[in-house]
Amino acid sequence: MNVEKIAYGGWPNCYRITNGEVELILTSDVGPRVIRYGFVGGQNLFKEFEEQMGKSGEKTWQIRGGHRLWIGPEDLKYTYGLDNGPVTVEVLGDMVRTTQPAEPETGLQKVMDIRLAASGSEVRVVHRITNSNLLPVEFAPWAPSVMAPGGIGITGFPPRGTHPEMLAPTNPLVMWAYTDLSDPRWIFMKKYLGLRQDPMAVSPQKIGLFNPHTFGAYLLRDELFLKQYHAEPDKMYPEYFCSFQTFTNADFLELETFGPIVKLLPDQDVELVENWSLYKDVHIQQWRDEEVDAVLLPLLK
Repeated sequence: MNVEKIAYGGWPNCYRITNGEVELILTSDVGPRVIRYGFVGGQNLFKEFEEQMGKSGEKTWQIRGGHRLWIGPEDLKYTYGLDNGPVTVEVLGDMVRTTQPAEPETGLQKVMDIRLAASGSEVRVVHRITNSNLLPVEFAPWAPSVMAPGGIGITGFPPRGTHPEMLAPTNPLVMWAYTDLSDPRWIFMKKYLGLRQDPMAVSPQKIGLFNPHTFGAYLLRDELFLKQYHAEPDKMYPEYFCSFQTFTNADFLELETFGPIVKLLPDQDVELVENWSLYKDVHIQQWRDEEVDAVLLPLLK
């Protein structure tokens, strides 16, 4: 793994992590944020909002793109804590740590530890939030990845079964007031759920679910981004028990994982761990379980 300080997207103080096959770029003028993840010389699977690139110090929250760390359930004050200022980036052996000062809005400090494999595309991202308040705080860690436009998001349900052999429910499927299941961007299968990102579509769409083996994939042209996270069914999750949510509008599509709700005492922290990977030459001609199985089952861990 090689780490170098570079200028990127108008920010003079970014950090490029690469093993020669894939690369990640972290911002330090704002953050914590991974603004790029892709094959060396290839497309960025993450969205970049051009009008917000290279800027900092804004008085309002900026989406910017890339991958970020949030807190849930979603709240206009506490979720949208500003991340428009500088963060500390440290190289610690084979890991790069990006640390934000405690947010004035929440009293929470956000950290990402990023490990890129020596070869291949695998990345381990540890999201850590510490309570710097004098009193306990209750929330859920939340890790949204903002994907570049034009692709298809994919997630999966827990293992399916038959009736009457399986009488108990297996998972929630959570809707928002603007969720429209008749929208043609949704792709419903028995084992999988797909969502197309369409730059021509005006209305947003969102669905949440729980899966002990939570994953979100994004197929952009012939490259596939995959992030995986192991949820805990015996814990309490936010927003009607979601370990995963997917959202899209005309600009981007998000793949979002949630940790369980925790009540942190002062100086305690909580972690949410994702494993990322990238794949080339991926094609799904027909959106059927069999074709998606052929692509994803060898990759899911």
